[in-house]
Amino acid sequence: MANLTKSSTGYVNTFVSVLASLFGVQSSANYQRDFSQGRFIHFVVIGVILVALFVVGLLALVKWLVGA
Repeated sequence: MANLTKSSTGYVNTFVSVLASLFGVQSSANYQRDFSQGRFIHFVVIGVILVALFVVGLLALVKWLVGA
């Protein structure tokens, strides 16, 4: 049977790590894990998506508040 341990972080862990980094609450242990095991492109893609969702959410909130 194949070894089930993964050498890289999973998508959920990457998502949580990027989210924690955006809020500034990333732990030192997770930071080290990300740089030693994570793939750069995963962090970039998830980071860009989260920032884009944040900006779209802010724009929608402002549009709703101004229209109200």
